[in-house]
Amino acid sequence: MFSAIYSYALSHHLLRPPFALWLALTLTIAIPATSHAQETVQDTVEAVVPEWPDDSLGRRTPRGTVVGFIRAVADEDYTKAALYLNLNTPEGTIKDGAATAQALQRLLDQRSKTLPRSWISDTPEGDLEDDLPPDKERVGTAEVANETFDLLLEKTQGPAGGPIWLVASETISKVPLQIEAPKTAVVESVLPEYLTETRWGGVPAGHWLAMLLIAVIAYLIAWGITASLTFVINYIWRKTKDEPTYGFIRAFSLPVRLYLAALILVVMSQRLGISFVVRQRFSEFTIIVGLVAVILLLWRLVDAITNFSQRRLVQKNNMSGISIVLFLRRGAKIALLVFGIIFILDTLGFDVTTGLAALGIGGIALALGAQKTVENFVGSVTLIADQPIRVGDFCKVGDTTGTVEQIGMRSTRLRTTERTVVTIPNGDFSSQKIENFAHRDRFLFAPVLRLRYDTTPAQIQAVLRALRETLTAHPKIDKTSARVRLTEITSDALKVEVFSYVLTSDFNEQLEIKEGLLLSMMDAVNTKGKGFALPVQQLLVSQDGTGMGDAKEKRL
Repeated sequence: MFSAIYSYALSHHLLRPPFALWLALTLTIAIPATSHAQETVQDTVEAVVPEWPDDSLGRRTPRGTVVGFIRAVADEDYTKAALYLNLNTPEGTIKDGAATAQALQRLLDQRSKTLPRSWISDTPEGDLEDDLPPDKERVGTAEVANETFDLLLEKTQGPAGGPIWLVASETISKVPLQIEAPKTAVVESVLPEYLTETRWGGVPAGHWLAMLLIAVIAYLIAWGITASLTFVINYIWRKTKDEPTYGFIRAFSLPVRLYLAALILVVMSQRLGISFVVRQRFSEFTIIVGLVAVILLLWRLVDAITNFSQRRLVQKNNMSGISIVLFLRRGAKIALLVFGIIFILDTLGFDVTTGLAALGIGGIALALGAQKTVENFVGSVTLIADQPIRVGDFCKVGDTTGTVEQIGMRSTRLRTTERTVVTIPNGDFSSQKIENFAHRDRFLFAPVLRLRYDTTPAQIQAVLRALRETLTAHPKIDKTSARVRLTEITSDALKVEVFSYVLTSDFNEQLEIKEGLLLSMMDAVNTKGKGFALPVQQLLVSQDGTGMGDAKEKRL
């Protein structure tokens, strides 16, 4: 699948910054699923395909064919390189395979874009998820006479059985035998003679040194471009000096610089005539640089977004929200780091399926062992989202009453009235009944007065009028809810219920108002009536026939 996407990008000239960023990010996310799919296909193949003898040229897989051809042309052994070509073209069998291999090398040196080695399938069946027939494999693109075509491999039957992958005959038929390398290629014209004659890995040493020099120049050019763009943006748009705009621009500067450097390196190496053998070796490096640029961009955007959110939460004094933001930032960075390492290892050719399986099993075990931790985290998210409490609120949670001191990722701490600290896990906290006294807009004032039995009806009415006047005269009493009524005649008193709301949200102020009202009501009951009823016990003694008595108590 990776090779199909990359080849499509090459053939349609889509390797520009926007598309490449999307491509790298998409492939990063798709790595686990694709690796798992490839592992399944490999297991199936291994289960049904018989064992063939090893091919001495390593042509059993598409990757082996590409690597073998590169080694052969690097050694200038074109007779051996011809063994990696399907010379039976539609026009007829090509007799001079060595000349054809040399012509293909010149074409690849001048006008080609090939997949990185690790992106080429290393299974005998090839990549079964691309849009090609099962016996075809795309490994790059080339250009002849302003016409771009795919570089294809095709699967053939080996003499000893089993598949043999060769450069497809339809690709060979498009390679012009008379193509010549540029006589004035820049890299050849500026290199000293000893760097041209000295060969490293079958390639002139000057090509390797020139590639390193081009990488440095590409980075300097990219730095100049990004610095100029940043200066122009800052000059035109004054708002860039303020946060968060400055933070977002700074987040883009270095990643864009790295990506531009990788893009310039690829383009300059092709234009200056660097051997495709060297470019093939550096292709994985450029992809890794592009991936690092994308990861770095996302990393910096996470920092910019979280810093902006953190400042807003500080302004709102939402300390619990800051804890959530910091936790999410750490989680996002760990995820970016893990995906980046997986993609880099896969690009370098390492088998990451075993590691992913181990991570999956370890993740399941960790999830089972951290159920309470996850529950507490979900509880903290619920507390932040619903905000039933905030730091500084006086509340009652279950049987615990106190002031909220901290809402953390795992637990919430309350300072009780006895000055002790109670820590409640957020999972339990969010599932209990929470009574928040801090949001109370008024206080209920509803005492029950007990009058004596010998209070006359006229005195009761006088007491009721005095109590009502006391309530209505107070400026802090809600007039619409205030009422005083004789509600019940009990066995030992006459009950008068007072109901009203004190218009204040301050606890100490309502205590002061309540105290004044109670004193006024005591005075009204004592002056207008007979006073308050007190609990009285009466002892009744009776004699039975034996002279023994039973004692009974009666409350008056």
